[in-house]
Amino acid sequence: MPELPDIEAYITALERRIIDHPLERVRLANPFLLRTIQPSIAEVEGRVVHRIKRIGKRIAIGVDGDNWLVLHLMIAGRLHWRSPKPKLSGRHQLATFDFPAASLTLTEAGTKHRASLHIIAGEGALESLNPGGIEVLTADAATFQAALSVRNHTLKRALTDPRLVSGIGNAYSDEILHAAGLSPIAQTHKLTQEEWERLFLATQQTLRFWVDRLNGEARAAFPENVTAFRKGMAVHGRYGQPCPRCANQVLRIRYADNETNYCAHCQTGGKVLADRGLSRLLGADWPRTLDELEALRRQ
Repeated sequence: MPELPDIEAYITALERRIIDHPLERVRLANPFLLRTIQPSIAEVEGRVVHRIKRIGKRIAIGVDGDNWLVLHLMIAGRLHWRSPKPKLSGRHQLATFDFPAASLTLTEAGTKHRASLHIIAGEGALESLNPGGIEVLTADAATFQAALSVRNHTLKRALTDPRLVSGIGNAYSDEILHAAGLSPIAQTHKLTQEEWERLFLATQQTLRFWVDRLNGEARAAFPENVTAFRKGMAVHGRYGQPCPRCANQVLRIRYADNETNYCAHCQTGGKVLADRGLSRLLGADWPRTLDELEALRRQ
């Protein structure tokens, strides 16, 4: 699933292409993509794009009249920049947003169509789609610690709970925890102050590194190959490969449809976590599906 650095890269690429340009037409191949009734598609067509912003893991495109098109790519949704008015065909193609010079196309691999489009009236109404997590790149250490300490969760769950932290998912939480040298199953209520400081610093540094890197690439070309498995990642997607810090083998915990990658030497004092009992422990602290996780709202 595209996370904060990936969404920021999409926004960087889109700002250079569609700001101050009219959205001529919205074409849907799958009517179930659109999850709202009012405003209608007709009310955003022909309007000039004036702003693009991120709402958690969503991309919000604002047009004249204070209406917003909000895209949630979920697991397999991806954006593509195509020649003008391409044919809307193929089972993976969900929608096309036509601009004068080119078209923005939304595709989704697989058979489970989870991606969504909302059309929202007013910037204030966008908050209805915001799960409420803090923006960690602008938060201070005290705010970060307070947010993740609201409930006692594993660090893996706390970092990926959209009610607590905005924009972090499975991939970058693995990278953050490795950078911090902390176990994914460590409990938030048991961290020392020194561990909180390490976690906050690792979170900001990891996200900033990947935002800067992916934004740089997006300025050169539209990000057509967004993936959760990036070259240069330390542990995510690198099961069985050497840890770049200590050269020990990267391990994993698998539970439901999820997976956590970690280095035992760097993060757990050499303790291997990938047994059935610990998988159940982490699984009990994690929604069984990504749909459930993304549906969470601050209560």
